[in-house]
Amino acid sequence: MISRRTREAGFLVAPAAIGALGAVSVASAQAGGLDLGPLPAAGAIIAVFVVMHLALRLLTPHADPYLLPLVGVLVAIGLVELSRIDPALAQDQAIWIAVGAAVFIAVLVLLRDHRTLQHYSYLIGLTAVGLLVVTMLFGTRINGAKLWISLGGGQTIQLGEFAKVLIVIFLAGYLRDRREVLAIPTSRMLGIPMPPLRHLAPVLVFVGAALAAVVVLNDFGTALLFVGVFLAMLYLATGRVAYPAAGLATFAVGSVLVYLAVPRIHDRVTSWLSPFDHPRDLGFQMVQSLYALGDGGIVGPGLGRGFLVTADGQTLIPELRTDFIFSAIASELGFVGAIGVLMIFVLVAYRGFVIAAQSNDGFSKLLAGGLTTVLALQAFLIVGGIVRLVPLTGVTLPFMSYGGSSVVTNFGLIALLLVMSHRSRLPTATVAA
Repeated sequence: MISRRTREAGFLVAPAAIGALGAVSVASAQAGGLDLGPLPAAGAIIAVFVVMHLALRLLTPHADPYLLPLVGVLVAIGLVELSRIDPALAQDQAIWIAVGAAVFIAVLVLLRDHRTLQHYSYLIGLTAVGLLVVTMLFGTRINGAKLWISLGGGQTIQLGEFAKVLIVIFLAGYLRDRREVLAIPTSRMLGIPMPPLRHLAPVLVFVGAALAAVVVLNDFGTALLFVGVFLAMLYLATGRVAYPAAGLATFAVGSVLVYLAVPRIHDRVTSWLSPFDHPRDLGFQMVQSLYALGDGGIVGPGLGRGFLVTADGQTLIPELRTDFIFSAIASELGFVGAIGVLMIFVLVAYRGFVIAAQSNDGFSKLLAGGLTTVLALQAFLIVGGIVRLVPLTGVTLPFMSYGGSSVVTNFGLIALLLVMSHRSRLPTATVAA
């Protein structure tokens, strides 16, 4: 029987081939002839994934064999598109991927039993809020949002990316201890179960504090992500649809108030509803993105051949490297390529929820479900914004958008899922120990 790690090694051939061939395709299209120059750089990234695979083989041999190859495909396509936009961006992203791999391995080494996190859930939750407060006090405002801490030399770090994982850990620990009480209503109002307020108040206060900090930072994309994850985990913990239904209704009312009170959100909604009425200002990015999606057609012109960058090196879509990286993919790989990328995200979410279902304890189930929801909801929000299903939120497309904080955090998140997957498959006596 083929072992899980051997299967993983076989599946890693696909992202390696996609990355190498994609990099050569982009370079050749730009050079007007065959250019094998990017192969050494592609080989370096492949080596990083080989090291992660070896770490999994040594430390977590029973872990899910599909997650790392799926992440590899996303990373490969993202790097190829970044090299298409600006080779310097791809070089920076490659460095961050190496840092993310180091964090990935560190999680495997240091967190052999993820259940120890449950004992520190309150401290972890306070740390998450602290990171947001530090950003609020010392952050640098870019494009209207105060999300980044300047490190000097033009380098920045986004602490909110780390906070999202810490918040999931806190919620998993708290809801695991209170889920029985929260699931049993003691009174009813309009048919909504109402548990004792003392059990629900701490988590509401905590999430409210996190959201308030995010509102001050003027980053409503992260606020929406936090709310979505909180409601999803509350449903996973209690099984009651009334909780997310009431939460969504409350959030809808709050969104209307924010729309009326905050000019930046008003502008985003306007550009979402009627971008072609404001093609030179509010709707410029959306209009350019829609043209890029249309230019891709069914199969696209191929990597490196889409009209994304002008002769002087300016991108047609201002935030192409971050918010609109999916538009670049659809422009060059067409409808088929775009759907393929979405299917990869669906498979990542599927494997994450499988890990949650197979976990042996409530904390692990909630933690795996919450971490998977973070990835899935981020992908939905950014792609939904690009295709005008929802307003643009500004969150990053996991493993594909340019940004070191996002890449490093998501590699740590995947490592956590794999640690849980490994422990769920250990013999019962070993797990108990």
